Amino acid sequence: MIRKLFISAAATALLAACATAPDPVTPPPVAEAPMVQLVQDIHSYAQPNEARVTDVAVDLTADFDRKVLSGTATLSIQTAPNADELILDVRDLTIRDVMINGRSVPWSVGEARPHMGSPLTIAITPDTDEVVVAYETSPGAAALQWLSPEQTAGGIHPFMFSQGQAILTRTWVPTQDSPGVRQTYSARIVAPEALRVVMSAEDLTPQGEAAGPGRRAWRFRMDNRVPPYLMAIGIGDIAFEATGPRSGVFTEPSTLERSAAEMVDLEQMIEAAEGLYGPYRWGRYDLLILPPSFPFGGMENPRLTFATPTIIAGDRSLVSLVAHELAHSWSGNLVTNATWSDFWLNEGFTVYFENRIMEEVYGRDRAMMEQVLGWDSLQATLAELPAADTHLYINLAERDPDDGLTDVAYEKGAFFLRTIERIVGRDRFDAYLRSYFDRHAFQPMTTADFLADLRANLVRGDAALEQQLMIDAWVFGPGLPSNVEEPHSEAFDRVDQAVAAWTASGDAAAVPWAGWSTQERQRFLGELPEEIPADRLASLDSTLGLSASGNAEVLFAWLMIAIENRYEPAVPALDHFLTSMGRRKFVLPLFRALMEEDAWGQSIARRIYAEARPGYHSVTTGSVDAVVGVPG
Repeated sequence: MIRKLFISAAATALLAACATAPDPVTPPPVAEAPMVQLVQDIHSYAQPNEARVTDVAVDLTADFDRKVLSGTATLSIQTAPNADELILDVRDLTIRDVMINGRSVPWSVGEARPHMGSPLTIAITPDTDEVVVAYETSPGAAALQWLSPEQTAGGIHPFMFSQGQAILTRTWVPTQDSPGVRQTYSARIVAPEALRVVMSAEDLTPQGEAAGPGRRAWRFRMDNRVPPYLMAIGIGDIAFEATGPRSGVFTEPSTLERSAAEMVDLEQMIEAAEGLYGPYRWGRYDLLILPPSFPFGGMENPRLTFATPTIIAGDRSLVSLVAHELAHSWSGNLVTNATWSDFWLNEGFTVYFENRIMEEVYGRDRAMMEQVLGWDSLQATLAELPAADTHLYINLAERDPDDGLTDVAYEKGAFFLRTIERIVGRDRFDAYLRSYFDRHAFQPMTTADFLADLRANLVRGDAALEQQLMIDAWVFGPGLPSNVEEPHSEAFDRVDQAVAAWTASGDAAAVPWAGWSTQERQRFLGELPEEIPADRLASLDSTLGLSASGNAEVLFAWLMIAIENRYEPAVPALDHFLTSMGRRKFVLPLFRALMEEDAWGQSIARRIYAEARPGYHSVTTGSVDAVVGVPG
């Protein structure tokens, strides 16, 4: 719980005491409520049950020449009665000073560990309520990517953005970087006057304010408690267009028209989500369409989802990603996994919720096609992973939390919830989920606590229902339990018939490509035989325009086929795709496929990666380096 809430409780008690006193007297002191105990996060050095960060106020200047942020972080803290130290998470930060009440105090930075960075230990007393850390980030801070003008759409101004999930916020903000330690935050960011600053918070100065020659400052405030990984910043030549009364799109001016046109259904999505699981509690819902190096499809930063430009297909066929990030406003942002072993509580719930939004807005056929694609992807993932990593609750001790970022958390988690829905009925499950979000709003959630809540508020001691649901088998067991139900799409039945016809005849002109949705095209490419002769590949490519496709999902599916069949004419398209965007979902599998093709593919992979790597975010290079190797 944050200090702000305790002050409010104390103020309420104080008013009550004054109201009942017969004369104006000094009221008795009101004890602060004890700290709610949190589970220990193995990916954080913090000891939040001894001293806990409740609010972060950063005052930073962006230096694009040196590629650093420098300034201060003022941390409001809550302490246990005998607390004598505050432990923060830092990684590659230069700490200049630490102050309490304007005076420097003892501090030390401990030994760094892989993925974790170091502990910053600060001497405090039990009555310490505020600590100021003066610091500077590293040019190689893993959360921050500094882009040259040439790496942007406009080509004139530089750009910088952050990506904090899972434990990268500690590379630009010294705080307790655990998803269980929810914090409010504020920021004053100084940047070159030609650029605009946006953050995952309320913008208090939409036009900025003067901050010296050639610079402007921008102020932000997030009054809802959020986990640190949701602190996010973007700085660049950024324009805005509204898509509704509480939604809109930020992006570079040259891509604004296309981006806003793609997102015209934003308000409808918000309304659909609210109709399912209650009011949207974050004020605005805007998107920042980032330069192509952004490593993920989207990041659910509150009030301002960050998104890859690869979702701009021109026909709104890939906007399920936006539905996904919007759904995180409930599952993830509102109720958050307490540790990264509980990650499925964020993503499994969100995939389920995303599909429900898609069904409401675009119809059941679209939703079922996307369920089937998710099922197929999950089957491939389950076949590749060791059994222990196919549990929903995953052991990540001594591991990078990104190791849990697989389809198990996303798709297996969603199929678990669909199984519950099918068994208890949609209306009953919807009522449970809405009450779950209400009961636990702005709180961390462990797997154990969720299961206790599920049993207390849905199962309610019904032994037969408990047996039907197979809850423990889903969460703590490998693979998929026997009560799972494979989804079915009638539209895909017709696609499969087209695959069979093409396999028999090789007549690409007979494939009804033009009338298909993106999902049907993905299905067609995904169901083709593993080995395809070069002449048939050439016919498909020229007839369907595969190598020239502007749809990232379709192009990715085609390039995987081309690599597996060593289809040389597709290599220029592969080269362009891998050097023009850095989305890890596409980049990593393509390089992995190339490296599996012996000398032919490995030489192509190393050549392309040497050129592409400088433009990738550290999240992407951190994965691909292990596959291809660091170009030397």
